[in-house]
Amino acid sequence: MLETSARLLRLLGLLQAHRHWSGTELAERLAVSSRTVRRDVDRLRLLGYPIEATGGVG
Repeated sequence: MLETSARLLRLLGLLQAHRHWSGTELAERLAVSSRTVRRDVDRLRLLGYPIEATGGVG
């Protein structure tokens, strides 16, 4: 769980530092899959963080 918590904190830091990221870019930065990024974003939303996203080409 600590690994997940640390990754969520890193994800929050990335989202605060740069406004627009693709899922692929975030996955590369965090060294995880795009699916993991989507799950992590869902977790952050459940915790009350207002994260907006738009669908991409893929």
